[in-house]
This record gives sequence, structure tokens and C-alpha cells, in this order.
Amino acid sequence: MTPAAPHELVVTQATLADWPVISAWAAAEGWNPGLSDGPAFFAQDPEGFFLGRLGGEPVSAISVVNHGADYAFLGCYLVRPDLRGQGHGLTTWKTALAHAGSRTVGLDGVVAQQDNYRQSGFRLAHRTVRYTGAAPESATPAGVRPAGPADLAALTAYDSACHPADRPRFLAEWLTGPGHRAVVREDGGRLTGYGVIRPGHDSLRIGPLFADTADDARALFAALTEDSAGREVAIDVPEPNAAGVALAEEAGLRPSFETARMYTGPVRGYAGDRVFGVTTLELG
Repeated sequence: MTPAAPHELVVTQATLADWPVISAWAAAEGWNPGLSDGPAFFAQDPEGFFLGRLGGEPVSAISVVNHGADYAFLGCYLVRPDLRGQGHGLTTWKTALAHAGSRTVGLDGVVAQQDNYRQSGFRLAHRTVRYTGAAPESATPAGVRPAGPADLAALTAYDSACHPADRPRFLAEWLTGPGHRAVVREDGGRLTGYGVIRPGHDSLRIGPLFADTADDARALFAALTEDSAGREVAIDVPEPNAAGVALAEEAGLRPSFETARMYTGPVRGYAGDRVFGVTTLELG
């Protein structure tokens, strides 16, 4: 096999060892990735991450993570700033998208790329708005407690009702990742919501925040931010969830960033009214 010329882009699957490169690029774009997202991301689909290289040097990235037989999610679409406009992104995109096969693909697209996504067959489902600001003073309300290993089965089932696909491998890592703190709310022994907070490059990230009602979500938010008063926090709220928007505004957070949730086709129905905060813009 003839080696690629130094000017030819070579796209291959990335490994967890490559994640710091991708994460650093995302941080440079102001996306504020979590500090320890990589293991959970790769647990879901270790073959779903790709890097494009020129002469062996990484210059582009993308993830197309499969969530079961019918659904995939695209994220981490990045090209090194000094090499944009040369077709490297499109080549990386086409190579990686094949990994999804016939699955419906979702993404949370930044404003600058949304027209390009439409041309590739993606259609708008809703806007997602990132709210950021200093966490208010709070205390953990009654009925909220830390999540533990014994909660995994119930949390996996609850999560599946709030997401277009099951993701048990991801969730097992996400709930226990370094720096991640997960809490649950119960009513009479019945789970009514859960949330996770984790450190990011620029602020603490809340996601997911899934709850039956606004009161449940408010209680979970208070518990998640109890030890973070005055620190910068961020939560990505689907715009159609008016109660989620109100919760963020009541906490003194303000819009700082927006994306568009887009799909190439139909997705499994899920309880969007329970999604007060998206888990992560990279994997949905």
C-alpha cells in the first residue's frame, strides 16, 4: 500500500488516547467540554470517533456515535482553524457518517453550520439554549439524595424514557466519572428525576437534568448546585421546555450559546417535557 502524501488527508478511527486533542479543540471553540467526558463517550461506541491527519498531524475531528440499531448522534465536528476552507471537514464528515449506516442521525448544530447540515439532509427539531451564570445559594431539598450503584437499573430505565435510544454503557460511566456528581429525587420510593453536574473547562456543567415536573427539576438543580454557590454553571435547555427555560432564568442564568437539534429522519418517541437539561451536546 502506497503511503499517503503529506498533503493528503487520512481519516481513521480515534482512540480514547486521542480524546485530549479533540477536547482541547472543543474548548478552544468555547464549547466548554467536561474535563472527564472521554471514558463515558467511548464506552457508548468506541468505534464512533474519528480524526483526520495531514502528514500524521491531527487537523480534523468528528464523532458519529451509534446508540443501538436505529439511532446515532453526530458531534465534535472540528477542523483546526488554520486549515479550514480546504475540504478537510467535508472529507472527515463523509468518512465518519458511513459509520451510522442506515440509522437516523441526530446532532446539536452550532449556528454557523446549520445551513450545511440542512444540505446534508438534517431537519430542525428545536433550538437548544445554553444558560450560564453564577450558581445561586441553595440547599438540598427533602426527597433528593446522591445516586448510588443500586440506582443504576432504575436510572437507566428513566433515562431511556427521556432519550431517543437506550444508552446503558454510557450512563454507567457518566454517573460515576471523575468529578461527576449524580443525584436522584424520589416520591414514595418512586424515581421522579435525576441530574448530574461535572467540571468543565470554563464552568460546571449540569446535564442531564431529567424530571417529571418543574418542582422535581428545581429540587434537583438546588441539590446539584448546593456546594457551588457563586461558581459559574451552565445548562443546555431545549427551548420547547418552557418550564426548563423558566428554571434557568429563575436561577439567574442567562443565554450564552445556542444550537439546533436536527435529525435526518424519525426518532423513537421520548418524554421531551422531562428534559430540563440536555446531557451533552456531543452525544445528545
